[in-house]
Amino acid sequence: MKLILKGILVIFIYTGLAMSCEKDDDNISQQNSSVSEIKDVAESGNWKITYFFDSDQNETDHFVGYVFTFNENGSLRAVNGSTTITGTWSVTDSNSSDDDGGSSDVDFNIFFATPSDFEDLSDDWEIIFINNSVIELTDVSGGNGGTDFLTFEKI
Repeated sequence: MKLILKGILVIFIYTGLAMSCEKDDDNISQQNSSVSEIKDVAESGNWKITYFFDSDQNETDHFVGYVFTFNENGSLRAVNGSTTITGTWSVTDSNSSDDDGGSSDVDFNIFFATPSDFEDLSDDWEIIFINNSVIELTDVSGGNGGTDFLTFEKI
């Protein structure tokens, strides 16, 4: 009886491992993606912020109605009706001069000089997850050690 139970357990374990190794071509693993693949996803359309958690509070509502466009030339536009906020963006790896040197992976860099709500988006974000319709980012703040989260979803 113990031998049968052990055999069943082994089958379940191997089945679980095999299923977890399936590849989803729509997902771009941050560790296995190139800077150009990430740029292609960001440049592929218009985006909205569906989640922004700044250290200790949800501030998603500050960006309701804004449509973000990541342009090929590195410019970034956020438009809400007649209001347009401009900034810059880039994707860098640990070998790039734009990287902060604190990590060995790819960063999604955003910079807005004004207004203050948009300044909060300015950072060198770590990519948690990216596919053709979602970009999930995180950053551990150097000042207070809080963790920020930012999610863009394609419109």
